[in-house]
Amino acid sequence: MSRIKIEADHQYQKRKRLSDLYFKGVFRLTGLISALFIVIIFVFILNKGVRVFLPNYEHGQINLFDFLTGNTWRQDVAVYGIGFIIVNTLIASLGAILISFPISILTALFIVKIAPRRISVLMITIVELLAAIPSVVYGVFASGIIVPIVNDIGQSLGHRTFGGNSLLAVVLLLAIMTFPTICSLSISAIKAVPSQLEEGSLALGASKTQTNFKIVLTAAKSGIFAGLILGLGRAFGEATAVSMVAGNKMWGPTTDLFDTTRTLTSTMLAGLKETTGLDYDIRFSVGIVLMLIILITNYIINKIKKNIGNLY
Repeated sequence: MSRIKIEADHQYQKRKRLSDLYFKGVFRLTGLISALFIVIIFVFILNKGVRVFLPNYEHGQINLFDFLTGNTWRQDVAVYGIGFIIVNTLIASLGAILISFPISILTALFIVKIAPRRISVLMITIVELLAAIPSVVYGVFASGIIVPIVNDIGQSLGHRTFGGNSLLAVVLLLAIMTFPTICSLSISAIKAVPSQLEEGSLALGASKTQTNFKIVLTAAKSGIFAGLILGLGRAFGEATAVSMVAGNKMWGPTTDLFDTTRTLTSTMLAGLKETTGLDYDIRFSVGIVLMLIILITNYIINKIKKNIGNLY
């Protein structure tokens, strides 16, 4: 009887090892496919975007330094400088994050730790619905609501606002669009914090508010900063909605909140289907710069995340 049991146990362990190997192979394959898509996209954009700076480019070589530092984008006269566009993109995206990040974190903390269950469930549903709204709908909303409000504010302050299309309209639009992404991931991260940490903090005499801010948020920082990275990525990468309210100014940089602006994504999108040659390929060069900016900002955010616990 014991021999039969040993044999059965051996067969079970064998099946278990085979199952583990099978699923490990599946996970590796899916990870490889995901990485392959990223490589294909990057190689395609790199190939199209770099060749405009090479001497043998058929439509005329572009100077890389002038491209990266230029303060004018005039496709009608083949002048392509994105220095001011990089600055505009950083101002608009970081300005939006400065508004949406604290609001998102406080909302997530309220939903998970403070709000009654019924209100919590309702607010989670609302946040999820906001995350599912298409970009073009946000753009229409911004054109119909945000732009007129900005125009009225500008006129009351004596500023020319070009009908409301402005840097401020872009900032407010991106803040609204990034809110559900950051908030959703923050909710999940806060829910995942072990209750023992809170109980220990309360047992040591900390108040509920102190526990929420110093223990819960610190313990949930990985998920919160993951939301920040995705939110900032959406702010950097949003094109359709931004193009509807930015105004696409041809020179800059724009520092006046009521002046029109231009971002990297709106530059890539504007007239893409109606152009060929250099004017088409140069947009892929803009895409390379955008990808590099996203990589650098993600690296900086991850460095901040590693040190954030030392602030408390």
